[in-house]
Amino acid sequence: MNLGASAAAVLSRPWPAPSANDGPQPVPLDVGGFTPLSDTVWPGQRVAVVLVQGCPWRCHYCHHPSLQARTERSPQAWERLLATLPPRLGQLDAVVFSGGEPTLDAALPRAMMQVKELGLRVGLQTAGLYPNRLAACLPLVDWVALDIKTAFEAYKTVTSVPVSGEPVRACLDLVLGSGKDHELRTTWHPDLLPEATLMHLARTLKAAGARHWVLQAYHPDACTESCLGSVVCHPPEALVAHLSQVGLAITVR
Repeated sequence: MNLGASAAAVLSRPWPAPSANDGPQPVPLDVGGFTPLSDTVWPGQRVAVVLVQGCPWRCHYCHHPSLQARTERSPQAWERLLATLPPRLGQLDAVVFSGGEPTLDAALPRAMMQVKELGLRVGLQTAGLYPNRLAACLPLVDWVALDIKTAFEAYKTVTSVPVSGEPVRACLDLVLGSGKDHELRTTWHPDLLPEATLMHLARTLKAAGARHWVLQAYHPDACTESCLGSVVCHPPEALVAHLSQVGLAITVR
């Protein structure tokens, strides 16, 4: 794995332990939600989606605020969900771990290994909060989607957490250096991502070695309307054309 300078610098120091699941006894994954079947999460794959409980960020367009707080008792039992997978092996290609922020949970690698033992592929959707934990999971995953919220220097405008872009920069290097199938994606809203910031991000991704970038439209729901409005925001064609001049292949969803 070829690491960029940011990933090497971050991984050279201990990262704060984000979960209470670090004890000597295995603690089950803290599951906050479960989607039995989706064909839109991982392109070309029929997947079950496990929503891991907990995220320290407070992104303005978060559609799952109920998943932000860690819980003393998991809303859904992981072992019970795991037991539903073997009878559906002919219907599923993979299991995707999402959230919340799945790498928050120290039980994630064990859960991934349990899925792989069933013969299913493993996907991961992460916002890149914990580089050390992502590095531990990458050998176990077949596909990873990394959310890039904004230019790394401007992360607080989206996450409400100061300096939150630093670990994401390291995670970008990890993903690009891993050789794994991956997707880099950014949700666009004009109030959060003005054109100059988005262009700066495009150049940063290109310089890091990215080839493809997914721009996602902002879709309002009851959780986000009060902050960002009730109108779907698709990136304008002129903006996408301008960004494409950087040399990235851009997909709009």
